[in-house]
Amino acid sequence: MSPVAEKTPSLIAALEQRPQGGPRWLDDLRARGAARFSALGIPTVRDEEWRFTSVAPIAATEFRPAPPLTASAVALDSVLYADAPVRVAVVNGRFSDELSRLDGLPRGVKAGSLAAAIVEHPDVVQRYFGQIADFGTRSFVALNTAFVQDGAFVYLPDGAVLETPIELLFVSAANGAATISHPRVLIVAEAGSQVRLVETYVGAGGTYFANAVSEIFVGENAVVDHYKVQQETFDAFHVGSLHVHTARSANFSSHSFSVGGRLVRNDIVAILDGEGGDCTLNGLYLADRDRLIDNHTQIDHAKPHCGSHEVYKGILGGKAKAVFNGKIVVRPDAQKTDAKQTNRALLLSDDATINTKPQLEIFADDVKCTHGAAIGQLDEDAIFYLRARGLTFAEARDMLIHAFAGQILERVQIEPLRQALETELFAQLARDLAEVDGR
Repeated sequence: MSPVAEKTPSLIAALEQRPQGGPRWLDDLRARGAARFSALGIPTVRDEEWRFTSVAPIAATEFRPAPPLTASAVALDSVLYADAPVRVAVVNGRFSDELSRLDGLPRGVKAGSLAAAIVEHPDVVQRYFGQIADFGTRSFVALNTAFVQDGAFVYLPDGAVLETPIELLFVSAANGAATISHPRVLIVAEAGSQVRLVETYVGAGGTYFANAVSEIFVGENAVVDHYKVQQETFDAFHVGSLHVHTARSANFSSHSFSVGGRLVRNDIVAILDGEGGDCTLNGLYLADRDRLIDNHTQIDHAKPHCGSHEVYKGILGGKAKAVFNGKIVVRPDAQKTDAKQTNRALLLSDDATINTKPQLEIFADDVKCTHGAAIGQLDEDAIFYLRARGLTFAEARDMLIHAFAGQILERVQIEPLRQALETELFAQLARDLAEVDGR
């Protein structure tokens, strides 16, 4: 057995049972993904991109492929955007027609099963699928690619404007044993189209691993407003990779909210490949107990006159750990780039830790690029100021924490989602702070 296989025996062995069939190009893609994962194995802390995040618990767990589940076995009580009028539902990696809501889509707009799209829209899927999700160097992307079977597909033709948000709901269930699923997302927004997307990950209990990969193509002058809501169960592992490609004058924004999971890794790679494009990445994450949340972002300015804006904030309690690595790359031809990045973390306990690493790689000379990072506890002067005006310590503390999180929450443009996120985040904070006050 090779050294790589010794580290990840169950996942390497599972490659022999990966899905087969379908078009030749898809089967070839799966084979190449399997070969790369066999060579790479699961990353370790010796890998620079994983230096502060040990995935040894994933490697040590004997995962089984997640079985199909009926809609009756899935409870959606915990879904924050439960009233989504349009929904593509995927359960244990398989499209669920029963849980989906796909009525009323405008003419030409396609949303539904990725497996069905491979058959019904082969020209679109083959043109875009697997083009920007790099499985040559990214282990978990390679693993997902090896097991591509189903997922979510959304296509907007030229000029299509979708007023109603689309939720892509991914449900994982352990079903009595540790399970693994590999959800896949393909979003294509052609020239001049507009859409809002909510990518939600929830669990039905038990130990499971959701290994997700999303690819989003934003055409010329198109606008995509994307939200990721990760609310996995406490015993869950979640690794999500979002890969974005934007064309000329395209506008892409993504807002990430992580409020669950035992070990969570969010990777975002956005390539601004058209002049005049704009990219916004915002994130808010909350962790307590001994949970770990790792956010790695990369914005690649490949063309001139593009702007990017990034603000990530974290609130950590207990013995939680967090990682933030934000990289901005400016290519030699990307003159007149304007890029701003901010990362702030609020530590509610002495045992909570975060490792942060802002990076700038600039190969052009006519640019404006800034980054900043701040880590600390609540401002004692601000606490004193509020208490001097009649607030209790707990009231002053809560007000400052809410203001800290509010900067990200107020940017959510879908009102029901924003309200649900506020309720969930502040309910979790209340529980965490009650434990602190009770010590």
